[in-house]
Amino acid sequence: MTPTPQHFVGLGFYIIAIIAMTCVMVGGSYLLGPRKRGPADPHPFESGIMPIHDAKIRFPSQFYLVAMLFVIFDLEMVFVFAWAVAARRAGWPAYGGIMSFLALLLVALAYLWRSGALEWQPRSRRPLAARNRAL
Repeated sequence: MTPTPQHFVGLGFYIIAIIAMTCVMVGGSYLLGPRKRGPADPHPFESGIMPIHDAKIRFPSQFYLVAMLFVIFDLEMVFVFAWAVAARRAGWPAYGGIMSFLALLLVALAYLWRSGALEWQPRSRRPLAARNRAL
């Protein structure tokens, strides 16, 4: 089946709708927004409270690690769901495969837990007893 111009009509309408919605939202915020800036506009938003210090303070963030672990363990749910859909047709070999896959994930989770990857505080700030257990 070769694409004809009729196949692209829906795509064209979609692109036009996206451009129109963008123009309506940006134009609406420009027309309905405040005309002059207030005294607190250049400051970072602090729920109506004036900031007490500079917003450029460095702090240790472990969010990236939690996000990566979430993605890894969330992707395993995709595989488990796909197995659950086809479990009856796949039979016992697929059951053994998914059980070994889950066992491998449990080993990975135990390793991450033991190595301290799930701890929010950096290693240097944990109590001494917790540091000795992680080693």
